[in-house]
Amino acid sequence: MRLGVLDVGSNTVHLLLVDAHPGARPLPAHKHKAALRLSELLDEDGRISRSGADRLVEFCTEAVELAEDKGAESILAFATSALREAPNGEQVLGRVRDEAGVDLQVLGGEEEARLTFLAVRRWYGWSARRVLMLDIGGGSLEIATGIDEDPDVALSLPLGAGRLTRDFADGDPPSPDAVRALRRHVRARIADVAGLVLRHGPPDLAVGTSKTFRSLARIAGAAASADGIYVPRTLALDDLTQMVSSLADIPAKERAELPGVSARRSAQLLAGAVVAEGAMDLMETQTLAICPWALREGVILRQLDVLAEPSLPASIGTGGRHG
Repeated sequence: MRLGVLDVGSNTVHLLLVDAHPGARPLPAHKHKAALRLSELLDEDGRISRSGADRLVEFCTEAVELAEDKGAESILAFATSALREAPNGEQVLGRVRDEAGVDLQVLGGEEEARLTFLAVRRWYGWSARRVLMLDIGGGSLEIATGIDEDPDVALSLPLGAGRLTRDFADGDPPSPDAVRALRRHVRARIADVAGLVLRHGPPDLAVGTSKTFRSLARIAGAAASADGIYVPRTLALDDLTQMVSSLADIPAKERAELPGVSARRSAQLLAGAVVAEGAMDLMETQTLAICPWALREGVILRQLDVLAEPSLPASIGTGGRHG
């Protein structure tokens, strides 16, 4: 069957179509995305702007039409921190439902961490034993650890690269004082929860997922995305520490010239690197493996589990007219 996943993130809205059935790995069939940057389209009260809501409705309408044209049987539609935290999130969800015909389900931060962890576990398998998962998005940092498919601990912190750039950057590049303030804030928030994770023991495998970690690993010398998803990629804490110092000294325009960095994400790269360094250091891990699967794949895998065993509760509903 062909399934669609519509992922409304803080930075980007993605439509992923996959060919999948229970017991098989999902095979990507088509991808479509738009850099809406909802986390940056907020007013002073944290509400999503009218233009941001308009662009989201427009993309979701396009996504539904594209999914239908490509033969998708259903769409799993979900949103993360940008809509989860916006005071007018419910109104925006209502517009998407009424105008685009898509019923976006808002994932809680812990559920987001658990679904991402599921994808990581399935990618690396049982031989990985205890896994530590770190995922930096535009609005939040997800952390999970466990030896099973359901983690022992799953946490979400408001330490996304877009959010922190908006809150702490005072220039391009930011001043040394702003970078120090950012670093103090990040490390204090991670330190608050580090004991909850570390009490379960050191990981046998530490993993980073999603675009921020992929970009940082590429800068540090990992293989390009064109080399395929099966090429092993890693990121070392020593390399990351040096990278933070370098990124802090150059403007976003120069960061965009680095390998694996797009112009639209270059402004957020420093904040993402500060979060990555703090998380790796305080979680006492020297090297991360970079996993090509993340939240979207976790949502698909959970849905396939539900189809294979109807008694399992669905993590999220199917969206809109495809429900």
